Order: sequence, then structure tokens, then C-alpha cells
Amino acid sequence: MTPENAATDDNAVEAAKERYRVEREKRIRAEGKSQYSELSGKFEEFNRDPYVEPGFTRDAQVEEVDVVIVGGGFGGMLEAANLRKLGINSFRIIEKGGDFGGTWYWNRYPGAMCDVESYVYLPMLEDTGYMPTKKYAQAPEIFAYCQLLGRRFDLYENALFQTEVEDMAWDESAERWVTSTTRNDVITSKFVVIAGGVLHKAKLPGIPGIENYEGRGFHTSRWDYDYTGGSPSELMDKLAGKRVGIIGTGATAVQVVPRVAEAAGELFVFQRTPAFVGYRGQGPTDEEWFKSQKPGWQDERIKNFTRAVCGEQPNENLVGDEWTTVMWTDTTKVPDSPEEGADLERIDFELMEAVRNRIASIVTDADTAAKLQPWYGVRCKRPCFHDEYLPAFNRENVHLIDTNGQGVERITKNGPVVDGVEYPVDMLIYASGFEVAPTYDRLGFDPKGRGGVAMTESWGEGPHTMHGVMSRDFPNLLMISTTQGGFGTNFVHYLTEVSKHCALVIKMCLDSGIAEIEPTAGAEEDWFMVLMGKVAGVGAYNAACTPGYLNAEQQAGDMKAARAASFMGSVEEYANHLIRWRENVELAGVDVVRVG
Repeated sequence: MTPENAATDDNAVEAAKERYRVEREKRIRAEGKSQYSELSGKFEEFNRDPYVEPGFTRDAQVEEVDVVIVGGGFGGMLEAANLRKLGINSFRIIEKGGDFGGTWYWNRYPGAMCDVESYVYLPMLEDTGYMPTKKYAQAPEIFAYCQLLGRRFDLYENALFQTEVEDMAWDESAERWVTSTTRNDVITSKFVVIAGGVLHKAKLPGIPGIENYEGRGFHTSRWDYDYTGGSPSELMDKLAGKRVGIIGTGATAVQVVPRVAEAAGELFVFQRTPAFVGYRGQGPTDEEWFKSQKPGWQDERIKNFTRAVCGEQPNENLVGDEWTTVMWTDTTKVPDSPEEGADLERIDFELMEAVRNRIASIVTDADTAAKLQPWYGVRCKRPCFHDEYLPAFNRENVHLIDTNGQGVERITKNGPVVDGVEYPVDMLIYASGFEVAPTYDRLGFDPKGRGGVAMTESWGEGPHTMHGVMSRDFPNLLMISTTQGGFGTNFVHYLTEVSKHCALVIKMCLDSGIAEIEPTAGAEEDWFMVLMGKVAGVGAYNAACTPGYLNAEQQAGDMKAARAASFMGSVEEYANHLIRWRENVELAGVDVVRVG
């Protein structure tokens, strides 16, 4: 992102800050995160699996293993692969879907791809020897890679698909977890690892009348190709002549809009908040370059990318894409002086002004271009990078319906209503995203620890963990979660580090004769203070941001909400906390019970 056309004088920066404030105030909703609806009643079908044949049955499994892993996305797969590498083969993976993949199993909408470079996003490339076909991998390729990982580490033989956990309880006398499932399985294990993911539970906008719509409607994660025709890579031929509406203009919509625009008779894009849309620069993988990489190259490249997007400005930018350029300076940091604070504001403004200028240069209609321009800080929302989204609005059949920050007013049997105007559509697509912060009621079960106390009860005043991985009174339960855990632009980097940590903890316990391990209350509070120590800059920055999932829709928080915070430093910094703990032979901060 090059800000050469951006004004940098103080007046321009102050004017932008005022515009940011005005746009933010428009979008504040008193109901916060509760503005989204549960997938119940008429919308229960949005939570079913359209990719498997109905009527699946199998014999119930009654067995004992060392480890139960909940989730078959990248988190669960990496956990299982790391266990295999450590020689631990007694594990069972429980997965709701019909195959591995998680996010990439469910999201098969047209145009879906990863916004992070494939060479740093796809894990274990050196283990599999796989060369991504493009710089940014598309969803079908990522899903196929998940299947490749499953074959490479023989995970299929350990997996129970189309299966959900119904109950999970700690048996204190046996020092084991007992997990029961929707397929009547009863699995006893020394350890459980919950890797439920962050992009698996779709959410719907709580728009009045949404249940009254009589046309075909679905969430992007449950795409209906029977209705649209086509496939993730083919033209949706059945949309010819149809009027289509899409609610949402976030990362998913940015990918979907161009594909629907080329197929539909008319497309109406309902926008509450414009997206940051920068240059993508997609291209094929240079095979000669890929094959020339030395052992350890991917780990180095992953860490380099993380350092770059966290504003650490490494000596060399190995990835050199728009992510690393835009995020090169951490504009959320607490400045050391008023002068540095002003400089950070200027840099942030210039980056956003360059985005706004880019939109104005691509979208030919000046009014549409103005409405597509984002007025918030560069780190307020996850930036999008795409080369076809903005040009789609130059098509005669594409109409931007901007709601001036208010969202769709209501939905009738015919379609959405904005400013009193009804927009009848044959098909309505909800590009409204997912529940990002995982809680165990959303996973569909509530682990019961010591004394039969459920996690939701134990966490009644807010989560308490050490590293976001272990929680007191839940011995031998390990979590791969953003709740008091890590986060990052390249989320798979976090999954890689924490899955490795969980596997090593399990290996240590099995080798050392540890029957039970759990954190002390003091260690949990120490970790919470570490979390709070990382919040200051990001918290102040987010307070001025437009509402979104990164700031809990600007819903006023309390200490309970604060305790659910993620680690706000880089993934590498988070991983260093885990490494230091593992290297401390005294097992600081945990209580253990030895075998016998």
C-alpha cells in the first residue's frame, strides 16, 4: 500500500479522526454482540452438513485411549500430527463434519480463498513436500491439503466423523475423562484436547422479519449449489436472470461478490460498514524458487511474516506482500512521547487514505466510490486484499445499497428494506460471519471437571487459565483456543505453536508418570496479569474503532469480559511464554499428581 497521494498535514489527520468518530457513532448498537441471531427454528438448516449423504450410521465405539481430540480442523489435525511425531498413537479425533478441514470443510462458497500467503498459511509443507499452486491458496486446494495431511499422518483411522460430543466429564476415581457422543460412543481418555476452532459457528444478523423471507436464503458457509448451479470454481449458471441480495461486506463478501456479479441478473450488496480493500497480487507459485528453499525455510518465513505484521520490522521482509507493507508499523502501540503518538496517527492516516484513493481510482461512479471508502483506523478491522471486488461495482448489474451504518432495516417476504425501500430478491445470501470467541455452549457441550462442576459454572466470573491452555479444576484438559490464548493474522501460526505445546505436555506427563496436571490459582492470576499488560495500546486504539468482531461490537465490557481477552502480543511472543514454561524443569505454576 503506497501512500504517496495521501495528505499528511495535521489538519487532514484531525479531520479524518473526526470523520472516524462520526462513522463509529453511527454504528454503535446497544445490543452489541446480541444483534446476531442463533441458528434455531427456521435457520437450523444453516447448521446442518450439506456435504454428506443423510442417514449415516455406524457402530458405537466403547474404548480407552490416551487422548481425545475434539475438532478436525487445522488445530485438531496439527495436534494429532504432533502426537504421531512424538510416538503417541493412542488418540481419537471427534469431528462434526464429514471430513477433515474445519473452516475449509464448511466454507465452499464461490471465490473462497485464504488472505494469507499459502507458503506461510498451509502448515507442515516441509513434512508433506506439497507445493501450493498459487501465492494465495483457494478453498478447494486448502481442503484438499487438509485431506493430504490426514493421509500423511494416518489420521483417518483415528477419526470419528459426523459425530459430536454430547458430554465430557472427569472421573476422579479413575483419573480419566469420559466422553460420550451423539453416536453413542463412550471414550475414556487420560487427556482431552479441545480444538473447536473459531470459524465454525455461523451467525445471522438479527434483522426484524428475517424469518419471513420466502425466497431462497442461506449463509455463505452452507452454499446451495443446487440452487445457484456451478461450483467453487465454475460459473453459477442457474443465477442467470435472478435478483440476488448479499448482506455483509466483510472478508467473505469481498470474495463472493465478484463471483455472484458475473452470474446473476442483478446483485444488490447491502453494506453497513465498508471494507478495507487493498491490492492482492495473486499469482502462480514459482516452482524453481519453491524447490530451492533450504530445510527450515517455512518456519523462518512464518516467523518473519508474523514479525512484519506485528510491526516488529524485521531486517528483511521475506513475504513482501500488502499484509506486511500495511502492518509494517504497529500503530496501536503506546507511544513513548506525544511526538511519536502524532507520528503513529499520521502513518495510520496515510495508509487509510491510500486505500480510499485506490477505491476512488477503481470505482467509476463517484457516489458509489465514496460509499465504499472506509473511515476507521488501519487495524480496526481485518484488512481485505482483492483485485476483483472493487471492479465488480463498475458492472451495470451490481448495486451498492449503503445503509449509512445502520444495517438493513427489516426483511419482508420479498427481501430487505433500507430507508423504507424494499428490494425484492430471488435469493438472499448472509455473509455475516462467525462467532469468533469460542465458548463451550457453542461447541455443544460443557466439560465437567472436579466435583462435576461445569466449565460455564467454573468460569461464571470469567475464564481462568494458564496460557489459555489449562484451567484449574479441569485436570488433563488442554485447550487450543483464543480465550486467554493467542491470536494472529496468520492464525495457523498460533495453531502450530499451541498444538505442539499441548502434545509436548502430554508426552511429558506420559513419560514422567504424571496422572494429573492442572494450573494453580496463582498461576492463572499471573497469566491474567500478563494478558492485561498487553492490552493497553490495543485497547486504547480499539476504543476509537468502528464496531466489529475484533472489539466485541464495541459492547461495554466488565471484568468478566476482560478475562476472555486473547494475548495481544505476537504469536511468537506468546509461543515464547509456552517454551519458557516447558524449559522450566520445576513445572512452575501447576499441581501434579503422580501415578500410584
